[in-house]
Amino acid sequence: MRAYIPAMAESQTPYRVLARKYRPQRFSELIGQAAMVTTLGNAIKRDRLAHAFLLTGVRGVGKTSTARLIAKALNCIGVDGQGGPTIDPCGQCEPCRAIAEGRHIDVVEMDAASHTGVDDVREIIEAVRYSAVSARYKVYIVDEVHMLSKNAFNALLKTLEEPPPHVKFLFATTEVNKVPVTVLSRCQRFDLRRISAETLADHFAHVIAAEQVEAEPEALALIARAAEGSARDGLSILDQAIAHGTGLVTADQVRDMLGLSDRGAIRTLFGDLLAGDSRAVLAGVRRQHDLGVEPAALLHGLLEVTHGVTRAKVGGNDDPALSIEERDALADWASRLGFATLHRLWQLLLKGHGEVQSAALPLEAAEMALLRVVHASTMPDPGELARRIAGGEAIMPAATMPAPAAAPAPVQRLPQDVAAVEALLERAGSALLAQQLHDYGRVLAFQAPRITLATGTRLDTAFARDLSERLKRETGQPWEIAFDDPPADTGPTLSLRERQLAAEADEEARVRALPVVVAALKAFPGAELTGYTLTDEAIRSARA
Repeated sequence: MRAYIPAMAESQTPYRVLARKYRPQRFSELIGQAAMVTTLGNAIKRDRLAHAFLLTGVRGVGKTSTARLIAKALNCIGVDGQGGPTIDPCGQCEPCRAIAEGRHIDVVEMDAASHTGVDDVREIIEAVRYSAVSARYKVYIVDEVHMLSKNAFNALLKTLEEPPPHVKFLFATTEVNKVPVTVLSRCQRFDLRRISAETLADHFAHVIAAEQVEAEPEALALIARAAEGSARDGLSILDQAIAHGTGLVTADQVRDMLGLSDRGAIRTLFGDLLAGDSRAVLAGVRRQHDLGVEPAALLHGLLEVTHGVTRAKVGGNDDPALSIEERDALADWASRLGFATLHRLWQLLLKGHGEVQSAALPLEAAEMALLRVVHASTMPDPGELARRIAGGEAIMPAATMPAPAAAPAPVQRLPQDVAAVEALLERAGSALLAQQLHDYGRVLAFQAPRITLATGTRLDTAFARDLSERLKRETGQPWEIAFDDPPADTGPTLSLRERQLAAEADEEARVRALPVVVAALKAFPGAELTGYTLTDEAIRSARA
């Protein structure tokens, strides 16, 4: 009887995920950390290497990879076996290959999360007394070092401060605030930065090309944004996106995979919020929910739009991941919305996002949060509310939400001097602008709708822009606020406050010159004039 033996499957190399396959093997492959690479390179060239390094940063920015690269740089002997420490290890000599494969006897990696006790540290302390077996330096890489116990840290301190010359310590942590100060003071610290979305997208493009897969630029931008500065997280998402697709990674596939809402739908919902259309807002939320978009992701998208509009308003740099259509939409909203509206919208959405994340009914919480945004927009801003209350006006909620991008006020008679402008600003609730104009506005020329102010005061171009926008909104006409040097052949130009102070000084001088006041001050030496009411009748009686 012949036993049946199944044919052996051909041995295949197991698949390596992209995060491991594209782990940096040289410092030149370490993205986003140019400053640290420069410092290490100079230290190696000048033989000024510290005995202990602490690498900190968020997950996936290259802390452990950097530690292994430093171990390679210290122990590389070159292809010919005659090389010394270098910032550009060859990657081919036995020490480089052994370190890369994690089998070098003199490079010890320890996970502090699973070796937290003093006994684990005591083994290191005992071993550092012996020279390296085959390498130039004995290197200890301790990952997540903040997980060590207090006793373990204390046991390590003396060795860490004065280690043997053949020993180097490399610590990595995501929570540097949990590392004792006594340890921090004994290490050379490197803070690895979050990797920008643009750098990550470029890196992913190279990975896609190496993997012989096609991907839309917008899809890579979405993955880079979702990675939040972490190369490992981004490569993991990219790996999933490649498996999710059929040879082409598209933006729609990435959105479906990550549960992200369509950016066009988010802009539509944002417009409905500004228009105060409650029904359209609720319908938009339900549509996105039916498509699988999480309510928290919906609020997150609206927060991103609000932030983008605000950045566009202050002239921030354009996000390269945005399409031309998105940039145009943000620029349009930025031109029509004021800072007060944007800040209030941000606070309401941020509060709603927190509520949705902790709510038992996330969808319902999102709907209630957005309806609160709609109806809160009907309330006047604090300055307008204070003006109405001071005027005795009854405060009634509006029946319908006015669009924040309201049409300009009808053309009215323009103010004819700076005092009239100040009064207009006060009535409009712009107390800060009015105060700045009153205190520092030295007017060289006033020809409505143009005001020329003297340079050399605390007023700047930002004030001029805000004043111009406010006056245009209140009068319905564009205003030009310019600055110029005061003429040298005339007297000093005074602001309203300086004129007021000068008038008060003249009035006080007139009072002090009255005979009755002179006599009183002479009769009571040291007396001060603290207050008075100056009328024509008082002046006549005082002179009599």
